[in-house]
Amino acid sequence: MVYGAIDLHMRYSQIRIIDAEGAVMRDQRVVTSRDRLVKAFEGYGALRILLETGTESEWVAQALEAAGHAVIVADPNYAPMYGERHRRVKTDRRDVAALAEANRRGWYRAAHRTSPAQQETKQILRSRRLLVQMRSSAVSLVRALLRQSGYRLARGSSEAVATRLGELALPAELAATLAPLRRQLETLTTEIHAVDARLRARVARDTVITRLQTVPGVGLIVATTFRVFVDRCERFTDAGQVSAAIGVVPREDSSADRRHRGHITKAGPRELRSLLVQAAWVCWRHPGSATLRVWADRLAARRGKRIAVVALARRLTRILFAVWRDRSTFDAGRLVTA
Repeated sequence: MVYGAIDLHMRYSQIRIIDAEGAVMRDQRVVTSRDRLVKAFEGYGALRILLETGTESEWVAQALEAAGHAVIVADPNYAPMYGERHRRVKTDRRDVAALAEANRRGWYRAAHRTSPAQQETKQILRSRRLLVQMRSSAVSLVRALLRQSGYRLARGSSEAVATRLGELALPAELAATLAPLRRQLETLTTEIHAVDARLRARVARDTVITRLQTVPGVGLIVATTFRVFVDRCERFTDAGQVSAAIGVVPREDSSADRRHRGHITKAGPRELRSLLVQAAWVCWRHPGSATLRVWADRLAARRGKRIAVVALARRLTRILFAVWRDRSTFDAGRLVTA
């Protein structure tokens, strides 16, 4: 069998092809484009090609698979793939040589490849996230400029900031300074509403997202983000694996009779962790989550609210996974308060 590897970069990538004994058949730097990458592996039959997961990896994998090759997108954090724990000299040629050898020997751990449908939904969520961040930055600047002149903006949702700003009696000079920010806020809010409408239409028939939203505190954005991350429920064997993948489980350094747990690992997607913590705060105050509220109150009394809300976020990940796995809806009667 012939094996290939790609050290993938945005403009140029290093490719390497070796035979079953490890002899080099091609070692070349090519332009990172569909045509060039497909052509680089022509003439060797169907290859098994290894590349690391990254921004460019999915379209490259799809292009090579369409050409008849078997493509493995590997987890770059899997240390045995490089043969050495610490590499003193790192170059593209050394990296691709290590990847090719890992491919030949099976020293890799395949990363999960998100399905095309969820990949498209993920792109919508990313664009929405940027719009929300831009609006938050604009709101912060508006508040700062007002405070510098002795004015205060009433509390309320970000959506209504432009309206509340228009209700203030401001000096002409300050009003002129804030006018473009107000227009920007109005535009951003309109765009966010449009993205939300598109997202709702896209997931309207997704029964998984519908069931996930029955969990207290979990709305469209949290449910959809969780859906996109998990993608396929069966790739996790239990709810604990999901919590670990999202990074809401505590670090642990235990040995023999000594047991020490620290802060959460933060190993997974930061955006989903942040959304789950926000959902946990909402869940804590939700009228339909009395059982969870009692549990969180007891923990907060012992450890404090910040630790309790993160623990509640971790519990939400397990509830969401269970709802998805069991094809059920949220049932407070099944929860254990201990």
